[in-house]
Amino acid sequence: MSTKPSKELHPVPNPHPDRDYEVEIRCPEFTALCPVTGQPDFATITVRYVPGPKLIELKSLKLYLWTFREEGHFHEDVTNLILNDLVEALDPRWMEVEGDFNVRGGIYTKVKAEHNPEFRKTRG
Repeated sequence: MSTKPSKELHPVPNPHPDRDYEVEIRCPEFTALCPVTGQPDFATITVRYVPGPKLIELKSLKLYLWTFREEGHFHEDVTNLILNDLVEALDPRWMEVEGDFNVRGGIYTKVKAEHNPEFRKTRG
């Protein structure tokens, strides 16, 4: 597997597809560019999900997240793009992506995007 940024996510088979369990992945070194100023925005991206047939291979997730370092995105946009791409690759029962962005200009932003919120409600 490459060590260069890549939009290719590599799913792996879920060894327990018959069980509902939650996976949480924290990525505290996320960086994207502000589309207005071109300055870097730093964040912790947290992915929580109940797997379906697949899990995410962590190195591919790291390389995928690195691709945003040279791209301009608003916080809300990049959080939703990550969710969309992970849902497409993994087909999870439920997923949430949270972008916890560092303070810039005295403003702190946290964005949460969710896939299949009805599943979450049935779990309590």
